[in-house]
Amino acid sequence: MEAIELRNISITLGKVRILTDVDLSVRAGTVCGLLGPSGAGKTTAVKIACGILEADSGEAYVLGTKMPSLDGMRNVGYMAQEDALYADLTGRQNLEFFGQLQGVTKSTLAGRVDRALELVDLTADAGKLTSKFSGGMRRRLALAAAMLHEPPVLILDEPTVGIDPLLRKNIWDGLYAVARSGTGILITTHVMDEAEKCDRLVLMRNGRVIGEGSPAELKERAGKQTIEEVFLELSEHTAETKGGEAE
Repeated sequence: MEAIELRNISITLGKVRILTDVDLSVRAGTVCGLLGPSGAGKTTAVKIACGILEADSGEAYVLGTKMPSLDGMRNVGYMAQEDALYADLTGRQNLEFFGQLQGVTKSTLAGRVDRALELVDLTADAGKLTSKFSGGMRRRLALAAAMLHEPPVLILDEPTVGIDPLLRKNIWDGLYAVARSGTGILITTHVMDEAEKCDRLVLMRNGRVIGEGSPAELKERAGKQTIEEVFLELSEHTAETKGGEAE
C-alpha cells in the first residue's frame, strides 16, 4: 500500500488553474521530494494530500483512505510553510500542547518531547518563550511538532528553510531514520542539493508534473550530472501552460 497517492488531481482556485492532472505516489519507508519553483503548485498538492484542500477532480489517498478524511488526517504529521506555534508558550510547552492534541499518552509524552527537541537541536532552548525564537528555531520547533505523535505519514512543506547547513544535515539524518522505521515522507523543496537527498523525486512546473524517478534515474535518462540540469532540460521541453501563484 502506498503511504500517499494522488491520482489525476486538478484544482482551480478563484479563476486560476493551480494543478492539472497531477499523479504522485509515496511509498512507505521512503522520502519523496516534490521539487519545483515558487508557484509550481507544490503547496497546493500537499494540502490536498493531507486533506486540507479538496481537488476539483481526481482522488487523493493516505494509506488507502480517501482524502479528505478525519481518520486519514490522524495518520499524517503535517508541517506547513507558516508556523502555527503559540508565542506565549515555551518550546517545550508548545510540543506538550500539540502532543496532547495529537493523542499522545501522558506516559509517553515527555520522552517523545525530549527526543523531538534533540532531533532539531532545541533541547537547550526548550524553556524559552517561542516569541524569543529566531525564524530558523521556529521552523525546527514546527518540524518537531509534526513528528511528535510518530505518524505513519509525514508531509513537510519546505521544512529546512532558514536552517543552517550543519543542522540541516542532522535533520536529514533524522528523516532517514524515521523513513527506515516505515514512515512515508513527502517533502517539498526548491533547493537542488536537498532534492539529491530524496529517494524519489517528482518535478513540477506550472502545476504539472514534468518528471519523476530517483535522482540517479532522472540524471541518467537526461544524460545530465545534476538535478538542476535535469529540471532545466525538462522545463525547456515542456509546453508552457498558464498558471498562477500556488503557494
